This record gives sequence, C-alpha cells and structure tokens, in this order.
Amino acid sequence: MDRAQLGAFAELVRASGAEAGPVADVGCGPGRVTAHLRDLGVEAFGIDLSPQMIAVARREYPDLRFEVGTMTDLDLPDAGLGGLVAWYSTIHVPIAELPAVFAGFHRVLAPGGYLLLAFQVGDEPLSMTEAFGRSVNLDFHRRRPDVIADLVTDAGLAMQARTIREPIAGESVRPCPQAFLLARKPPAPGAS
Repeated sequence: MDRAQLGAFAELVRASGAEAGPVADVGCGPGRVTAHLRDLGVEAFGIDLSPQMIAVARREYPDLRFEVGTMTDLDLPDAGLGGLVAWYSTIHVPIAELPAVFAGFHRVLAPGGYLLLAFQVGDEPLSMTEAFGRSVNLDFHRRRPDVIADLVTDAGLAMQARTIREPIAGESVRPCPQAFLLARKPPAPGAS
C-alpha cells in the first residue's frame, strides 16, 4: 500500500510535465524514499534536519542529491518543485507549527505541483526513549487526517485523496492506522 501511494504520486508528477520541476523528499532520513521516487521516474532529491542522516543517504545513494535543511524554513526557490513528499516527517513537528510548514510547502510547489503526506493516525503522541538498542528522545505526533487536511487546505492546496491503511501486525512502532494525504497546488489559469 505504501509503495502504491508513492507510485500514484510519481505518476501524477510525471503527467504534470517536466517543466514543473523536481520532487523534494522533505525529512528524507537515510534516503530510501528519495531513491524509490527516482526509480519511479521522477527527478528527486532529499532534505533532512539531521546531518548524520544526510551522511547515511549520501553514502547509500551517492548518485542522488541530499541537503541538510529544515521543513520549518525551506531554503528552496518559490514555485520550483513539481512535487513534495513528507513521508512520516511532519510527525516530528508540533501541531502549532504545521500551518507555517504547509504554507512553506505551498510556496515551493509550482502551480499544479503535488504534495504527498504520510503519518500515523491517532490523538496521543508516542514518545520513545530507546530504539534499535540505543537511547533516543523521540516524539511522534499522531494526527487525525481531517485535521491535517484542513491545515493543508488552509495553506492553499486542494485535497485530491485521503487514504487510511489499517495497522499491520508486527509493525515496528506500535501498530496504528497510517494516513496518506494527496494535495495539489492549483494550476495556473488555463492549465490542466
């Protein structure tokens, strides 16, 4: 299901035309989604807050571009992206900061550009103090899809699809439903 969401997104971006620009994988972590998008035929690059994650991504995928950056202040030109993926990365941003994050996504998307969000569904955050045998301090903010869809719409993007995947037994971070939201920046007048 997760790969199908990315596949549909890539198909829409490709169909919108090359002039729309590349796809940014914002909060790319070790780069696996960025590489998958490239394998799906879109020009993709990754951005992550963690220099260590970017180092891993560059080592694993030396033929792709990865940059250290933050979704709360994207250092990208206005209207320069054909698409933006935030694959389980907005879960680290407090809800009060999401309107500004989504406004930034709107700013960097070209008219007709697509946004794909993935996140865990729920009301309570999940805090982790250990992962993979290491001490960590991570908070995962679970969200209600309708709340996030409203914030995306308020930022000027038009909702295209909402999908909920039910939990899969054995998932590594406490099984819960997963949400996928697809939105689009309105095309320029006269465009399709």
